[in-house]
Amino acid sequence: MRISGIGVGRGVAVGEVLRMAEPVAEPADAPRTGDASSERARLLAALAETAAELSSRAALVDGAARDVLAAQALMAQDPTVIDDATARIDAGQCAERAVFDAFGGYRRMLEAVGGLMAERAADLEDVCRRAVARLMGVGVPQVPASDRPFVLVAHDLAPADTAALDLDKVLAIVTAAGSPTSHTAILAKQRRLPAIVGASGCDELADGQVVVVDAPAGVVVTDPSRAEIDGVRAADDSSAPCAPTPGALADGTAVPLLANLGDATDAAAAVALGAEGVGLLRTEFLYLDSQAAPSVSEQTDRYAEAFRPFAGRRVLVRVLDAGADKQLAFLGHVHEENPALGRRGLRALREHESVLRDQLRALVAARELTGVELGVMAPMVADADETAYFVELARSLGVGSVGITVEVPSSAVLADQLAPLVDFMSIGTNDLTQYTLAADRMLGSVAAFQDPWHPAVLRLARLVGDAGRAAGVPVGVCGEAAGDPLLAVVLLGLGATELSMSPALLGEVRAELLRHTLAEARELAALALAQRSAADARAVVTKAARTHR
Repeated sequence: MRISGIGVGRGVAVGEVLRMAEPVAEPADAPRTGDASSERARLLAALAETAAELSSRAALVDGAARDVLAAQALMAQDPTVIDDATARIDAGQCAERAVFDAFGGYRRMLEAVGGLMAERAADLEDVCRRAVARLMGVGVPQVPASDRPFVLVAHDLAPADTAALDLDKVLAIVTAAGSPTSHTAILAKQRRLPAIVGASGCDELADGQVVVVDAPAGVVVTDPSRAEIDGVRAADDSSAPCAPTPGALADGTAVPLLANLGDATDAAAAVALGAEGVGLLRTEFLYLDSQAAPSVSEQTDRYAEAFRPFAGRRVLVRVLDAGADKQLAFLGHVHEENPALGRRGLRALREHESVLRDQLRALVAARELTGVELGVMAPMVADADETAYFVELARSLGVGSVGITVEVPSSAVLADQLAPLVDFMSIGTNDLTQYTLAADRMLGSVAAFQDPWHPAVLRLARLVGDAGRAAGVPVGVCGEAAGDPLLAVVLLGLGATELSMSPALLGEVRAELLRHTLAEARELAALALAQRSAADARAVVTKAARTHR
């Protein structure tokens, strides 16, 4: 039997299944038996212990894993949830049910917002279950212990568990839920752990059953034959070392490999891993916890901190991408029924131009302090009018290289109009995929559609690549797709000229590029474009790439 899902990483694993126990059951909707003050004390103690546990785990890891666990620890102490839960206790609920319902309301709100906020809902659910388990006096399901390596199978896996996996024992992960942009999938990729997410049939797998987990092909093969095992092992070269040299294809075609950064924290580490520059510096870290827009001086200092490790190199910065999952009061945000399709990105900044002007001034000042080759791009650009507005404003304030992110299908369709107006374009595959396929990121019921291998997404990427080539401007990819080694090759075949990804993925992508010429990349891209689904595109390209080797 073959179980299809969405592959994460490029490794292949063979091993016996060990299943993770199901999460703690939903607590009964029972009245409290003691007085309200005692129940409130139990609640606060359970949340404090949960936060402490997550903080301790965060201290043992680094990078994205540390950030996710630290964020979960903050969720456990969120005043809004605590106030809601204590109010429910005062109204007569027991602490277990009160915290479950309070977190549930918060989770539903995040899911309704969609986008990145919906991705955080899974992290919130894990915090909730951990607190409920403490209140019920039962253990939180843990990764099973084993004396020998195994393939971990679960309905879903919390980021806290993924971050703490023993890589000497866990060969691969298979989950029924999740998407390639979930925190769990991202952490698995960064730990170079083969994974298949969204594999709905994996609930039927039993402990001890032998499986092949083929992440590049996005399939789990149950009870494989010796020939099948030998075949995938022969094709697996995911552990092949590759020195941090400049990115290039096998024929010498240069492909700058850049880093995606959320702030200054991982800048130095990115350089050590071979990042040739920054393809996406997100700037929301300066704004999300602020009641008012930060000053030009404050912004300059923070940007300069992120720029310094890249002195003399290219750094592409995305201006504030507010709206949707990142509502900011000083941008006048109000409730929207569907904020992912509302007043976000450049639309919000255009209405509050003073915020945008200050940010552009700060970026130019930070460039002067650090000597980076600065490029600034606007998020969520839909058409030529928005492009021309941003380019004119940025250049008037001293930005020398101005570009746009291609995340809205309209900007891909109109790329031939937009490319002559800009100095570069960068494809944000995460949002482009969800908008193209009308599939909200991290919404489990449509997870199969949230796959950048889909031919509809690839055809839009080809339009951007063609437009960039005709206008003579670089076309980058800064979404998660750029960190998928084989998909990265396909994107180059579609006309992309540079790739930006999480720094931990640079080595695998660099190694894969060296196995293909530009002509071969174009052949693989043509194969992918001709398929009917993401699964078909991935399977056909994987098979063809392995045949070439």
